[in-house]
Amino acid sequence: MSWGIIGTWRMALEGIMEAEKLLKDGKSSLDAIEVAVKMVEDCPEYRSVGYGGLPNRDCEVELDAAFMDGDTFSIGAVGSIKDFKNPISIARKLMDERYNIFLVGQGAERYAHTMGFQRTNMLTDYSKEEWKKKKSEIKLDKLKAYDGHDTVGIVGLDRNGKMAVATSTSGLFMKRSGRIGDSPLSGSGFYADSEIGAASATGVGEDIMKGCISYEIVRLMEEGLHPQEAAEKAVNKLNQKLISKRGEAKDISVVCMNNKGEWGVATNINKFSFVVATEAEEPTVYIASFSDGKTTYVKATQEWIDTHTE
Repeated sequence: MSWGIIGTWRMALEGIMEAEKLLKDGKSSLDAIEVAVKMVEDCPEYRSVGYGGLPNRDCEVELDAAFMDGDTFSIGAVGSIKDFKNPISIARKLMDERYNIFLVGQGAERYAHTMGFQRTNMLTDYSKEEWKKKKSEIKLDKLKAYDGHDTVGIVGLDRNGKMAVATSTSGLFMKRSGRIGDSPLSGSGFYADSEIGAASATGVGEDIMKGCISYEIVRLMEEGLHPQEAAEKAVNKLNQKLISKRGEAKDISVVCMNNKGEWGVATNINKFSFVVATEAEEPTVYIASFSDGKTTYVKATQEWIDTHTE
């Protein structure tokens, strides 16, 4: 069978390059996407995920992560977890549990400690300085608080037909302590069914969670829509509903893949980058844009890739 992997944002590139090796070798999609996400979590240059993630208003790095196995529907998720490296691995471990599969805050931290996960101060000097700078700018009304909300979401298909999806984020910069977005919410930030396909979302969680968009994309693929059609239909519908009911829609972007290795992407913003690798395509960065209800994308130049981390 064919294999494939797709992830949100340019920051997924290096991780997908490593994951590609595993998928080529016939390894599990679970292992491949965990490797891909961990590489993003471990890189302090990617300041919306993992180590070096931009902190909340109390200058604490709170992380959310989730994992789903499309064969068994097993899910593991953590929210508002602090001082633990690689929350994606903690989420994966929680998939082994029959109950208590979504843990938050101190409960998630106690579980991680019990299971032997590594405690780490996830706040870097750079992130702390950015927090100080931002706080002073907000006081002067020069900048809005909630910038920076890029989730890494990875969908994988292996040669055995298993599909899986994983997400990880530090959430909104300067968020309230305890805030959780769409990323660890099943059906909203992620969903996978190996008999159909899988999807993941990124953007402003408060708007994304108003529609179960990842589940909706998989449902549309089950009806026979190509992943690209399913992604665009789901994003456009939620985008229009939010505008009609609330007057505006914040950032919504999605990636998806079906169990044939065909993929799709949709967005309601001007520049959404994503990364794809399949049996027929080496790891490639694309930049998607939105206009008149349609998502179009082009390959990123090497110069763009070298100068961007989003």
